[in-house]
Amino acid sequence: MKPTSIRNFCIIAHIDHGKSTLADRLMEITGTLAKREMQSQTLDQMDLERERGITIKLTPVRMEWKWVELNLIDTPGHVDFQYEVSRSLASVEWAILVVDATQGIEAQTLSNVYLAMENDLTIIPVLNKIDLPSADVDRVSEEVINLLGCKKEDIIPVSAKTGINVEAILEEIIRVIPEPKKLDKDSNLVMDYGEWDPSTGVTKALIFDSQYDPYKGVVVYLKLFSGEIKKWDKLEFINTGAKVEALEVGCFRPKYSPTSVLYEGEIGYVVTGLKSIAEARVGDTVYAGLPEYKNPIKGFKKITPYIYAGIFPVETDEYPKMKDAMEKLMLNDSSLVAEHEASPALGYGFRCGFLGLLHLDIVKERLWREYDMDVIITSPQVTYKLLIGGDKVALYPRARGELVEFQGRECTYLYISNPEDVPKPGTYIHIEEPIAKVEMITPNEYIGNLMGLAQERRGIFKNQTHLDANRVILHYEIPMSELVGDYYDDLKSLSSGYASLHYEPIKFKMDDIVKMDIRVAGDIVDAFSMMVHRSRARYLGGRICEKLKENIPKAQFAIAIQAVVGADVVAREDLSALRKDVTAKLYGGDITRKRKLLEKQKEGKKKMKQFGRVSIPSETFVNILKK
Repeated sequence: MKPTSIRNFCIIAHIDHGKSTLADRLMEITGTLAKREMQSQTLDQMDLERERGITIKLTPVRMEWKWVELNLIDTPGHVDFQYEVSRSLASVEWAILVVDATQGIEAQTLSNVYLAMENDLTIIPVLNKIDLPSADVDRVSEEVINLLGCKKEDIIPVSAKTGINVEAILEEIIRVIPEPKKLDKDSNLVMDYGEWDPSTGVTKALIFDSQYDPYKGVVVYLKLFSGEIKKWDKLEFINTGAKVEALEVGCFRPKYSPTSVLYEGEIGYVVTGLKSIAEARVGDTVYAGLPEYKNPIKGFKKITPYIYAGIFPVETDEYPKMKDAMEKLMLNDSSLVAEHEASPALGYGFRCGFLGLLHLDIVKERLWREYDMDVIITSPQVTYKLLIGGDKVALYPRARGELVEFQGRECTYLYISNPEDVPKPGTYIHIEEPIAKVEMITPNEYIGNLMGLAQERRGIFKNQTHLDANRVILHYEIPMSELVGDYYDDLKSLSSGYASLHYEPIKFKMDDIVKMDIRVAGDIVDAFSMMVHRSRARYLGGRICEKLKENIPKAQFAIAIQAVVGADVVAREDLSALRKDVTAKLYGGDITRKRKLLEKQKEGKKKMKQFGRVSIPSETFVNILKK
């Protein structure tokens, strides 16, 4: 098919504004699926997506309308899956921006619009849910006009649920949308070819997703920018160097639908037969042609995990089963980063990088559902930068380093996400923590509550802008470590559920960051170690000590539970000893006999306290870390 007859687009929106429902209506109107095949949220194919009512994975589908080929990518709305959105935007020429007519513009609406503008996409604004009694079309239209600078007649009001006016979107696609993006000779995405002649037979495609199929091997989802791909064509992945034959090519309807050839400008899939997804990374360039044009397609964001946590099996002998489960999960979740880790308390497991807490929760849920794995997850941590003298780099073989000059001498920045890797104070120069740019959209009456929350979490106020007379956007810079805990829950609680949140890491900043350890009967329990700001150490340490006191079983001697920063104890709880009634066998006689037995018991407890060890059962780790 000629590129002039192809339209590639995606749907972007905040959570629950109706992306997947609109995709259903578009497929229904274009006859992509028969009525008997249609179901609610057809493109949400995972059970978790249906149960939670959210989109987790991007999903492509090809439709046809009035002899024009339409390639749609349905994207997630939650901030934790923004990586999926960025991959979609790199593969299309325009975006449908869906805004809920009852709620208006939310935080994720703004971030997705900024992403689309960065990718130079044409944006078609759509107001959804106009059939609801609470819809305020005029107010929300004004918000969209202020955001995009468009005219009111450019906004298409629809009801994705009932199908009202959805056909107008298809007409607008054919009328307004540009042809597929092309490449110049340096592999930059452009809207025209310039001087480069693609008739040289060069084939270049961008991988925007990849899946592992147990029967087909690795299947890559790609956007073809030049040339064409047929079955049995020899292809090369530029970054990994892997060479394959195309065992099958096709498009999505929305299931795999084999075709004879993929043409320039189309979105489709190629079955590679590879056994490891590491050889077909998302963002890589598929290439075939002359060596002089062999350069990767530019302008694609790499995966950057925001938080890290350890994942361990509850039963330590299930590590081989968990290893197999993690390998399979990583084949189908390219944004999950994992490496092996051993803990004295929890045994063998994995140190994993996630895009956010929801991503972590989804991974944990999938391990349980799909692989029958019950796991313990350690406290989520962000990545810190540790500045050390150049002569001490050898002490940290696992850490990723970066050479810098500091105060006239050569030093090294180490990126550390595991508190166990942090050395004692005095062995490093300073620690820097990641800072996020935060946008909170809230009704006016909750501004005080949310400003108080941000200040409590060490936020720095930047400015505020008004969306309309009733809603405001608060702009803050807040440490990432304060956001990965219960910040989102507190924000929703303090705003009665009306506020929305978007954050994005922007820089590292030096602060008084310390490592807090938890000691049980004098022994440090590595699983509970965490990096905290000194001002928050007493509060967080006190909470953990209280929880441990409730969950550790009593022993024959008293147990001290302490939160320590360096040599300072910042919080403490004491668990009293079990007491056996050693005088029960006495049936009379002098009181000194009773005292003698009690003194003997007391001496024994002192000795046990000195040499005894507390064995913390795995259930305690589960109870503490799951909270």
